[in-house]
Amino acid sequence: MPEYRRILLDGAAVQVTVDGDELVAGDGRRVKAGDARHLPPVVPSKVIAVHLNHRSRVDEFRIGLPGTPTYFHKPTSALNAHQGAIVRPEGCRWLNYEGEVAIVIGRTARNIAPAEAGEYIAGYTVANDYGLHDFRDTDAGSMLRVKGSDTLCPLGPGLVTDWDFHGKRLRTYVNGEVVQDGSTDEMTWDMHYLVADIARTITLHPGDVLLSGTPANSRPVQPGDVVEVEVEGLGRLTNHIVTGPTAVRTDVGAQPTESEEVLSTALGGDWEFRGIRPPRR
Repeated sequence: MPEYRRILLDGAAVQVTVDGDELVAGDGRRVKAGDARHLPPVVPSKVIAVHLNHRSRVDEFRIGLPGTPTYFHKPTSALNAHQGAIVRPEGCRWLNYEGEVAIVIGRTARNIAPAEAGEYIAGYTVANDYGLHDFRDTDAGSMLRVKGSDTLCPLGPGLVTDWDFHGKRLRTYVNGEVVQDGSTDEMTWDMHYLVADIARTITLHPGDVLLSGTPANSRPVQPGDVVEVEVEGLGRLTNHIVTGPTAVRTDVGAQPTESEEVLSTALGGDWEFRGIRPPRR
């Protein structure tokens, strides 16, 4: 399966192909994959993510799914890459990993059937749909700051074409220990369904990304942690957590909270008080 990456090479963003442990540019320049400065493998105009899809995640929260998927948007300013730093703002505590498969659009798609969707997919890459749950009480509907804050959408290391998404294992590691272990077969809605669903009303352009959902056991990580997401046939996306250089401003906007809603979402779905918000003061 061909794999394409984007790296910073001699000061320019360059697409390269993978040749063993080396990356090869179109003009023949070679660089060791481990030495390369990676960029996101695609340049999307938008990143759209499904809320819940994996059955293990649904079971974890002891809820039922609606009849059709629901979605949220991650701004492109949240994009990050393989080996990039994930920034937890100072004053925030509840930053969770969510290992996922990312669908990359290859052709402009609008009003297509699920059976046709595969023709519009360029390939797939690995994603980590980080969530900053400190803002869940105020952004639960849009998920804008929860999922869209800077650096919280790493993709990579490369775009793999001709990848069959059926029966593939997905694992997330924190400091070398497995913390999520799922399969694409536990997805309620598969890749083709998601693409066709969104394309009914939203035009998808080449490079656009759809995140397909995470399995159970999303949990908080701390500055200094190394988080890796490995998908069978797509490779391993590696990032590390750092503390932001400045605190969240207190003179404007909602502040980070630690309600039962925040804690139950960050720490898992088995909390007695999940979904109960604190009273307004």
